[in-house]
This record gives sequence, structure tokens and C-alpha cells, in this order.
Amino acid sequence: MLPPLLSSPLLSSPLLSSGPQLSQSCELALPCCAEEGSLTCSKAPQVSGVRVQLEMCALWQQFDQLGTEMIVTKAGRRMFPTFQVRISGMDPAAEYVLLMDFIPVDDKRYRYAFHNSSWLVAGRADVAAPGRMHFHPDSPARGAQWMKQTVSFDALKLTNNLLDDNGHMILNSMHRYQPRFHVVYVDPAPNSHLHAHRNFCSFSFPETRFIAVTAYQNHRITQLKIASNPFAKGFRTTDPQDWTGGPSPPAGRAVWTAPPL
Repeated sequence: MLPPLLSSPLLSSPLLSSGPQLSQSCELALPCCAEEGSLTCSKAPQVSGVRVQLEMCALWQQFDQLGTEMIVTKAGRRMFPTFQVRISGMDPAAEYVLLMDFIPVDDKRYRYAFHNSSWLVAGRADVAAPGRMHFHPDSPARGAQWMKQTVSFDALKLTNNLLDDNGHMILNSMHRYQPRFHVVYVDPAPNSHLHAHRNFCSFSFPETRFIAVTAYQNHRITQLKIASNPFAKGFRTTDPQDWTGGPSPPAGRAVWTAPPL
């Protein structure tokens, strides 16, 4: 059962979309979470000092340089790279809920131009898919537990099925998305709903943006996925000289014609 805070209007209101949000490559610091121009901290002390660092940052940046693509299917597909973070600055004794959502980067739909290997605007975006949030399965947990190891959202799946009833994140294919990570302090006060906006902070990493696709469009993305995904080692050979992508992948050649993972 969700804590009272999370069944409050916090998750059904614009708070998470309009609240203070900092964006910086690889590591985000929230010294105050205060609104711009404010002289006093607008956030609860349990979240005002939270810092989040993106794991596998170098790999995310490699994908970002090529234009990251993520597969969406009717049944749901896990992300690769997996969204993983390390957290510091929590109150070790306080309880927190961690969750993610995905917001459109813009109001456009895209298509891939194979003749020049680039993404082009194809028109206005389709009607936005129903907004959802993915709760980390270990939520709620004390800050001490969250901070002692990497937090991984490896169970999160992406789907293009508008009727999905499995709790997967619903995205429109050929649209660009920005993953967002939210830290919510579970306030035990009986009137916590009156100041729910003070009990959370949000983070986004520009290098984790991606275009949702039903099949990989850029063959270099397929190559890098196979070269860097440990579950794709059966699709590799051992000749690194055949790599034709941008940034150098891990050892082994990527056979980009293999079924993507």
C-alpha cells in the first residue's frame, strides 16, 4: 500500500512537472531546491540536500552523441542503458519513495532519414500518451538503505500500448522523451498533504534523452547496444577493427544486423 503522501494530490497535480528541477550532466546538486530568487529554502530539510549521480554516465554520453533510441513494444521492453543512480544527502532515518516518469522533450514527431543518417521533424506530436509514474519496487525505504548502493530501475519497461494494464510506461513511437527521477520524503505528519510540494525534488540528466522507436533506425545505435550490453554477447565477434560507429565501444565487434535487445 502506498504511503498517505503518495496517494495525495501530489502525484495527480502539476507539482512534479512544475516544481523546482535542476539539470546538469552526470551529477545534480540540490543545495536548497528553492525557487529562483528565493532567499529561503522552500523544501523540507529531508530533501533539500539530496544529491544524485547518474551511473554509467560515459556510456549514456556515447549513446547521446549518436542520438539514443529506446525500443517500445506492446508487451513492454526494458531500457538499455538501464537508468541507475547513486544518491547522497538523504536523512538516513527518514523514509523516501523513489519514482520515475517520462516527459516529451518537445511537441514534434520525428522520422529517420537514412540517406544522411539523421533525425528530421515529421510534423506535430501525436496526442500525448497517458501520464504514468514508475515506483521503485523497494519504496518506501529509509535514506540509509537508498544511499548504501546503486539504485537501479531495471524493472521499468516501455510500451506503446495505450491500453496497457501492466503498469508499463506508455510512450509514443518516434517522439523524444526526457526521463525524470523524483525523490519523495514520506512525511509522517498528519497534515503532510498541506505542504506536499516541500517534500520532493526532481532530477533530469540531458544525456538520457531518447527517441522511442519500434525498431532501431540508426545502425550505429544497434552496434553500440550490442557491443555494450552484457546480455548481447552472443551477437559479438572479436574483431574491433570492423567497428564503424562513433565513440569506440567495449572490446568486440558489434554485429548490427543481429536482433536488437
